[in-house]
Amino acid sequence: MALKFPVYPPSRYGGESEPVKRPKEFACFSYDKDHMFRLDDSSLKWYYPPDIGVDLSRGSDTFIKHDDSIDEHLDSLLKTIKAHEQQTGEPIDAHVVTWRGMLTKIMATPFDDEAFEMNATLYRDCIFIEEHHGFKEQKRQMENSRKGQRFPSSLMQYWGYKFETLSTLPRPWGETTREYIEGRDEEVVNNKEQYCSVVRTGFGKSIVCLGGEVDAIWDAKPGTPGDPINWVELKTSAEIRNHTDQFKFDRKLMRYWIQSFLLGVPKIIVGFRTQDGILSKVEELKTMSIPHEVQRRGLVKWDGNVCIKFTSLFLDWIRLNINDEGVWRIRRRQKSDHIELFKVEEVGHGNIITDEFMDWRIKLSLSKNDAPNPDPTSAGEPTTGTASAAAV
Repeated sequence: MALKFPVYPPSRYGGESEPVKRPKEFACFSYDKDHMFRLDDSSLKWYYPPDIGVDLSRGSDTFIKHDDSIDEHLDSLLKTIKAHEQQTGEPIDAHVVTWRGMLTKIMATPFDDEAFEMNATLYRDCIFIEEHHGFKEQKRQMENSRKGQRFPSSLMQYWGYKFETLSTLPRPWGETTREYIEGRDEEVVNNKEQYCSVVRTGFGKSIVCLGGEVDAIWDAKPGTPGDPINWVELKTSAEIRNHTDQFKFDRKLMRYWIQSFLLGVPKIIVGFRTQDGILSKVEELKTMSIPHEVQRRGLVKWDGNVCIKFTSLFLDWIRLNINDEGVWRIRRRQKSDHIELFKVEEVGHGNIITDEFMDWRIKLSLSKNDAPNPDPTSAGEPTTGTASAAAV
């Protein structure tokens, strides 16, 4: 029998803001041009403004596209966590480990009707959550077969990757040739290459470890680990020509804000395009200002603090109810007023957690049992410090 977490009207989540821990990067990894995992920042990109007037469809016939029909689970995130724990000699203190995309869906739920399905498992007092790949593939097929669009969805997705290629450099500006900067429109677009940030954050009583792709950096990483990083999120959107377009864009801004808020990305660069896919304008948005600007315009009624409070309550609920091993399904049907939780496998962890990671955790536990008792006066990392919907 499925347990149900109610999705109430947004007004039910009003009141005091929920404490949020500022996202702090503690590790990272890259996928190279062949999408091979690398435990480094070799795929980090630097932002540099693109030329206006470029046709975003150009080069779509040579697009090197990652085959995301393959279920990669949490494998790369777990490898990165393992490497970090090998350095520190301590397991991370997260209650939940997942990709940013999963928490984005949860945070958007009070104002969004989207259906989703995820798999979860409990291992050593931590819940690991991934997307249910079969559901993801079904949804993709439905979107690709949708009729009535002027351009196929695959081409419109390409426009976003093209904009990223036009807006980034593989090295800082001072180390990049003028020929490369001026020739970015000729570069073959390849979305196999990615830089992924791994952060520690938290909602209310729940500490969360998130992994997510970061498009670019504005300047350089700070010298002190955990300090804020001037990340840049790159997005494309249709030109705003009238009241209806502004309404659609303000709705879209909720996901822009959530995605950047979760990883501590302070700036979003939006490339506005014509209906034919011509880049017509570039605008910089401050993540912390987006909720206020949307509320000021008053066209749509989403509230960042409601998203945060809902997420905090949901995390408390799954931590209470996912209380033994097996594989659990987290499911929300389209426009449903609740999120379901039920078991799909009674024992084990499915393919959510790799054997490599479990073997490492066993080894780490044994090494700690053999170690001498620590000084009782020592203390771990403090978890004080909060953020709100208006700050990252």
